[in-house]
Amino acid sequence: MIIVLKDGTTKEQIILFKAALEEKYSVTVNTWHGVGSTVLGLIGDTTAIDEDWINAQEIVDNVKRVQEPYKKANRKFHPDNTVIELPTGQKIGDGSLCIMAGPCSVESEEQINFIAERVKTAGASFLRGGAFKPRTSPYSFQGLKSEGLDLLKGARKATGLPIVTEIMSTAHIDMFEGVDIIQVGARNMQNFELLKQLGKTNKPILLKRGLSSTIEEWIMSAEYIMAGGNDNVILCERGIRTFETATRNTLDLSAVPIVKKLTHLPVIVDPSHATGKESLVQQMSLAAVASGADGLMIEVHNDPRHALSDGAQSLTPDQFDILAQKAFALKKAYDEING
Repeated sequence: MIIVLKDGTTKEQIILFKAALEEKYSVTVNTWHGVGSTVLGLIGDTTAIDEDWINAQEIVDNVKRVQEPYKKANRKFHPDNTVIELPTGQKIGDGSLCIMAGPCSVESEEQINFIAERVKTAGASFLRGGAFKPRTSPYSFQGLKSEGLDLLKGARKATGLPIVTEIMSTAHIDMFEGVDIIQVGARNMQNFELLKQLGKTNKPILLKRGLSSTIEEWIMSAEYIMAGGNDNVILCERGIRTFETATRNTLDLSAVPIVKKLTHLPVIVDPSHATGKESLVQQMSLAAVASGADGLMIEVHNDPRHALSDGAQSLTPDQFDILAQKAFALKKAYDEING
């Protein structure tokens, strides 16, 4: 349930009204202050709430019941877009186009430092790289683990780029204290114990959509993190499993405008994992920008043919230079068209 308060309601009136609601109905009340209005979001069992009593309050403009199971992620509770801002100044969701780029797996100090320098020069604002790698086969390269995290931190120190990397287990949370954005991969999207623990951190969480998850299931996973107290969630569309075999997954770009309508969270797109083919990454990146995505996550490798993982979908630094140039140009045109 949401309660829209009248313009001009004082801070003292809001505090007293919230206290009355929490005491009378045993609900949690979240407050959103917008331009010219304040919205109260009631979370809990609202079936017994007397709407007539609420409407009778002098400061109440209107009351609406929310049918969706997600509350904190719901745009009805938070009409303005959430902007994720890092201490280093980078922003996601502020209207600009952020690009996260780097190798699927961190392989060596030389490799990650070289790629970090190149993607930064091309315009990337974040360095992505896998230290812990979930692989379908137990015999495939599983990542350098803690050594990979150290190499990412070294590349950050050299370039100033914040790092984005995937967590695999609740046991690793302390190890990720020095990571700027913690990524939850598609296979862990419904690892609810992990999501609960990440909800207790203050780190931005990049939540990838599950392999066969509906949009509502994806948002509900974000709700787990937010219910724990961490509102810094970024959603990432990375393709879903369908009957189609021409691509690794089917990139669902319709999810971008749908999720942005349903939630206030920023949404980025990973065309590398979605298509699985280097030849499709540029076109799908541009399509993602045109769909209104807040950012892109692109795999870049200095030698894709000899990459230890996902070389087939990785761009070379030279290819990434061209993609970034076109993506920023398209974003500028998109903003002009949409006012």
